[in-house]
Amino acid sequence: MAKPIMAKATAVWLVDNTTINFKQIADFVGMHELEVQGIADGDVAAGVKGFDPVANNQLTQDEIDAAQKNPLHKLTLKFNAAAQGEEKRRGPRYTPLSKRQDRPASILWLVKFHPELTDGQVGKLVGTTKPTIQAIRERTHWNIANIQPIDPVALGLCKQSELDAAVQKAAAKKAAAGEVMSDDERRKLVSTEQSLGMDAEPKIPTAIEGLETFTLSGDEVVEDDDKDDSNYLDADSFFSLPDSDADKDEDEDAAKS
Repeated sequence: MAKPIMAKATAVWLVDNTTINFKQIADFVGMHELEVQGIADGDVAAGVKGFDPVANNQLTQDEIDAAQKNPLHKLTLKFNAAAQGEEKRRGPRYTPLSKRQDRPASILWLVKFHPELTDGQVGKLVGTTKPTIQAIRERTHWNIANIQPIDPVALGLCKQSELDAAVQKAAAKKAAAGEVMSDDERRKLVSTEQSLGMDAEPKIPTAIEGLETFTLSGDEVVEDDDKDDSNYLDADSFFSLPDSDADKDEDEDAAKS
């Protein structure tokens, strides 16, 4: 649903000049009902001048009258042929100047952990161009040695829902093409909601790290039956020691006598 321009100023005018309830105003301007209540209480939009939606061709007086008579009536934005298609304008995502320096790090993160994403999907997520993405993929970027991969969601360049949607779309496309995914790729394609609902994997305590061959369940270790015990049939053979030089001399003296 299309929203009016200067939504907060429009809400201020409707609160001050009409008896329309907060829910109706919130639905019309795209704000939360509590925000509209805050405007009425003077806690929100202090100093904002009201913007008349009737004088500015956004609402008709008949709509306002109908909403004041019926609390369930939803305000409808006045049709404006000149504004049609404005919300569908295509173009690269706008990235604030303060965050543009973080884009290479987020691109590297997406390329490393979600290689199934196309250059177009990566470009839409972080608002960059295909040559930049290709340079980072091929590690020919001028600053590639100093770029560290950082999650674009953590940097505020995109929403987690947008990233999940792009990953799921890439997974569906790969499955439709009949390509077989590895276990590692399947784990990367799990959405945030699914990963948070999974049971934690059992971890080996650091005190016994490196002893993975031993089981923690108390099972006895099965001995190898094929081990050759023929050399230890009796105690004498087990404890036999090599002859010393003194024993050899005694044996030679006994033989001469």
